[in-house]
Amino acid sequence: MALLKNKTVYRDFDIKQTYEAGIELYGFEVKSIRAKDGSLKGSHVVVRGGEAWLTNAHVPPIQPANAPDDFDTYRTRKLLLHKEEIQELAQFEKQSGVAIVPISLYNSNGRIKMEVGVGYGKKKHDKREDIKRRDAKRDVDRTLKNKY
Repeated sequence: MALLKNKTVYRDFDIKQTYEAGIELYGFEVKSIRAKDGSLKGSHVVVRGGEAWLTNAHVPPIQPANAPDDFDTYRTRKLLLHKEEIQELAQFEKQSGVAIVPISLYNSNGRIKMEVGVGYGKKKHDKREDIKRRDAKRDVDRTLKNKY
């Protein structure tokens, strides 16, 4: 079960490949994520210096009074991946039109993990086709449900 989801990913991107990554967090950030507080909207992953980083993700402290005074809720957070996976992401990042985006944050054996997707940005006409396909499937399912 996902704690946080980036709801616009599948609408805006055609995801081709996914990775599971750990994420470096402070204790109060972990508590905040487990309370389903935060947002992945507008965030993305970059590879710099042989390391993967999550940028522009909003994770507020669960108790703002107990957080450090200089704490930035949009700080860059390190992602924990194998070297081969980081190299693959670096190759994808060099390609034009490819985006590396977080899909969701979830709990796995007591640890916070992130699903990272590599995809191509959709054009407006691609989004319209997806909407038409989804509506047609919904109509068929509704008809079959009412018929039986």
